[in-house]
Amino acid sequence: MTPIDTSRVIIVGAGLAAQYAALKLAPRPVLMLSPEPLGEGASSSWAQGGVAAAMDPTDSPDAHARDTVLAGAGTVDRNVAQSVTAEARAHILDLTGLGAPFDRTAEGTYVLSREAAHSSARVVRVRGDQAGAEIMRALAVQVLKADHIQVLDGVMATRLEVSGGRVIGVAVAQCSGGLSKSITLRGPAVLLAGGGSGGLFALTTNPPRIRGQVIGMAARAGAQIADAEFVQFHPTALACGLDPAPLATEALRGEGATLINRHGERFMRGAHPDAELAPRDIVARAVYAQTQAGLQPALDTRTAIGVRILTDFPAVAQACRLAGLDPVTQPIPVAAAAHYHMGGVDTDMTGQSSLAGLWACGEVASTGLHGANRLASNGLLEALVYGRRCALAIDAALSAPRDAPTVTLPDLPEVNGPDPDLVAQLRQTMTDGVGVIRDAQGLSDALAQIARIEAAQPECEALHNMTATATLIAAAALMRRESRGAHFRSDYTEAAATSARSRLTLADALTIRDATIRKEPA
Repeated sequence: MTPIDTSRVIIVGAGLAAQYAALKLAPRPVLMLSPEPLGEGASSSWAQGGVAAAMDPTDSPDAHARDTVLAGAGTVDRNVAQSVTAEARAHILDLTGLGAPFDRTAEGTYVLSREAAHSSARVVRVRGDQAGAEIMRALAVQVLKADHIQVLDGVMATRLEVSGGRVIGVAVAQCSGGLSKSITLRGPAVLLAGGGSGGLFALTTNPPRIRGQVIGMAARAGAQIADAEFVQFHPTALACGLDPAPLATEALRGEGATLINRHGERFMRGAHPDAELAPRDIVARAVYAQTQAGLQPALDTRTAIGVRILTDFPAVAQACRLAGLDPVTQPIPVAAAAHYHMGGVDTDMTGQSSLAGLWACGEVASTGLHGANRLASNGLLEALVYGRRCALAIDAALSAPRDAPTVTLPDLPEVNGPDPDLVAQLRQTMTDGVGVIRDAQGLSDALAQIARIEAAQPECEALHNMTATATLIAAAALMRRESRGAHFRSDYTEAAATSARSRLTLADALTIRDATIRKEPA
């Protein structure tokens, strides 16, 4: 089918990073690709905690950067941390001007929450746990009335088109109900902002479509992927049988909620001096250990928060209601669930990938900010900072903007999408072998199973985008023979004396996978 040429910058994704970048590209014409109506199904909309920023006069960007480096367990790029935290306040003020209704005191100052591993209260929030949804709602209003932005919804990117080492376009398919045949859109630049990889795991807090497809698409085009092994597991997903699992925001523990087991024991007291406010990886492993031991970990908000949970944390209260729980009178059952991928498309300080013509921002990117363990509420901050940086870099790289006609896709015939049974097998494989606690045997078994799943539907690009990311995560985890941050190996429990960020291409990861499979007993 003949490609469609456009002079619009093509943005894959419609979450916070995508929308913010699109607005900052004005007046340059933009085409935003979104599988759902604008903002729906984006991880950003589900973010509860807020945006980390040094807004209090007693706080500072330097202190925020120090906390980021400490939480990242030795692999944070300090220059990136310093530059990102220095910009944070300006983005909060910008979002406020765009209509984000941040919680304010009677005097007009921002209400700030403290979350795990932060030395100060510096998380700017909206209605307790509504930050992601409300910020996205405010941005969507601006995006929909912006003349330079066209939103093409019901469309999923499936492949990058590369010519002479440069990305020149994106193959897209219509995905209302089923999946259509792809058609290529060619544009002057492509920005990937399509989310992370949490949905590759059976237990996740991520929206259903967020399954590593965009990282996989970049990897299949030859882009370098950084820190793929570092997947953050949130310690307090509601253990109520829902998929995805609702999230009990970390701000609850910031307000004094405690983690207990079925005996009523506060098990975090013996796990870390900061107890419930320890770094996420430590809390997640402690919760996982309690679950594995049959001790039914739970978050107890009854004393510290009580009835206020109904008004101050409405998303958590609603999730509890749907699960048949009363958080005012009952502890909330929790489990560790795949939540955020620190790894992704390797970028420089401007968001440029290793491929010419391709930029990335948001969770799909790996900028060096998060290291081995993302500091709470730095995810939305990074999306804002790099959304703007990508917009500025793309604009500087291109010729003067010109008017661009609206892009209209032809009717495309349906094709087979990913086999749901294969996707379910892939997700269970990742949870079993590449989850909270890993070892060489489990990772090797996972790589072999991923290869079998991939081979079972050879024509399906959407599935192969998922298996590419799964392969990168498992291969990088197998190669990192130590425990660091969110990556924990039961066969290498100590951190190495020195450590560097990992960088792999898909070809590298497939070499590791093939070598592992050859070693398997017949």
